[in-house]
Amino acid sequence: MQTQILERMESEVRTYSRSFPVVFTKAQNARLTDEDGREYIDFLAGAGTLNYGHNNPKIKQALLDYLAEDNIIHGLDFWTAAKRRYLQALDEIILKPRGLDYKVQFPGPTGTNAVEAAIRLARNAKKRHNIVTFTNGFHGVTMGALATTGNRKFREATGGVPTVGGSFLPYDGYLGDGTDTLDYFEKLLSDKSGGLDVPAGVIVETVQGEGGINACGPEWLKRLEQICRAHDILLIVDDIQAGCGRTGKFFSFEHAGVVPDIVTNSKSLSGLGLPFSQVLMRPELDIWKPGQYNGTFRGFALAFTTAAAAIENYWTDDSFAKEVQRKGDIVSERFARIAAWISEQGIEASERGRGLMRGIDVGSGEIADKITHKAFENGLVIETSGQDGEVVKCLCPLTIPEEDLQKGLDILEQSAKQALS
Repeated sequence: MQTQILERMESEVRTYSRSFPVVFTKAQNARLTDEDGREYIDFLAGAGTLNYGHNNPKIKQALLDYLAEDNIIHGLDFWTAAKRRYLQALDEIILKPRGLDYKVQFPGPTGTNAVEAAIRLARNAKKRHNIVTFTNGFHGVTMGALATTGNRKFREATGGVPTVGGSFLPYDGYLGDGTDTLDYFEKLLSDKSGGLDVPAGVIVETVQGEGGINACGPEWLKRLEQICRAHDILLIVDDIQAGCGRTGKFFSFEHAGVVPDIVTNSKSLSGLGLPFSQVLMRPELDIWKPGQYNGTFRGFALAFTTAAAAIENYWTDDSFAKEVQRKGDIVSERFARIAAWISEQGIEASERGRGLMRGIDVGSGEIADKITHKAFENGLVIETSGQDGEVVKCLCPLTIPEEDLQKGLDILEQSAKQALS
C-alpha cells in the first residue's frame, strides 16, 4: 500500500488517516474498500455526512443526469433551476408539513460557515454581542464558531488569540441527574449582578456529537425555548450533525416540539457528501443587506441537485424516519449489552444517544482507543468522541442494510472483548 507521498506531503493536522491508515478507493452504502481489496463496515459515515450511505444510487443518478446536460455547476447566488428545485423540495416536503416558516440563507458550504452566519445574524437582529452556548458543545473552528465551542483542544490552537463573544453554561445532565441546569441560566438572567450579558442568542445541539453523544431531554429543550421567549433571546439549534434524519426525525428538535428561531444544517444536507450548508431563519429575522454576508461557493448547484433528490426519495412520508428509529433501537440495545459487559470487567460504561446517533461511554480515551483500534483490525471503521475521546460513537449510514448493521455490532462487541479481556 503506497502511503509515502501522503505521509510526506500532508499536514500534521490530519486525524482520520492516523486512526485508519489505509488507502480507501471505493465505497457503497455502509461498506468501504481499500486498495488491497479489503472491505470494512462503516460506522463513521463521513462523521455524519453520509446519512444516505456512500454512492447512494438514487441520489447519484440525479447528479449524473444533471452533469450530462451541461447544467450550471457554479452559480454564486444566481437563480438557477437547481436552486429552485431544492427550495421547492425543502418547502413542500420538509417545512410545510411540519408547520415551519423559514427563509433560507446559503452561506459558504461548511457547517462552521452556517454557524458563523447564524450567530452574526442573531447579533445583528438583537443588537447584542453575547451568545450563550453549552459545556461540551461543538460548533466549528473558525473564530466566531470557536468562541461557542467548548473543547480546549480546539480553543488552544489560535496561537494565543482570544476567542470572544460566547458564554458557557452547563448542558443538560452536566451537573448530574436531578439537577436542572437551566435554573442557573434563569437565575443569571434575573440577576443584574450575575455577570451574564443578556445574550442575542442561545446556540445548542440537541445531541452533542463531538461532545460525547450527550442528548438533552425534550422537557429541558422546551424549557430553554420558554426562557428564550421570555427574555427576547433567539434560539439557535445547531442541527449540523444531528439533523437530516440522524435522530429519527428530519430535524432533531422535532422530538421536543420546539420551533427554533434559527437552524443550521450541513453535513448530510447534500445527501451525497458534497459540501453544502444552510441557515433557516424566521422571516422577520432576514435583515441582511444584499451581499452583507456572502461566499464564493454559496451557489453550488451540484449539492442543490443531490439535496433535492435526497428529500424527494426519503422524506415524502414517515417510513424512512420510522426505519431509522427501528435501527436506532437495535443499536441502543446492543450498545447497552456491550456497556454492561464492560462494566462487569470493572470499567464503568454506559450507553447513550438518540436514533442512530449513539455512543458507549467507557470513561477513558485510552480504553475507547483500544476498542476502536481493535475494531478496525477486525473490519469496522468507528471513531470516538467526548472531551477525552472516551465515547465510542456510532454514526453508521441511516440506509445501512440490517445484515451489515448486525455484523458491525458483532465486530464491535468482539473487539471490546478482545481489547479488554
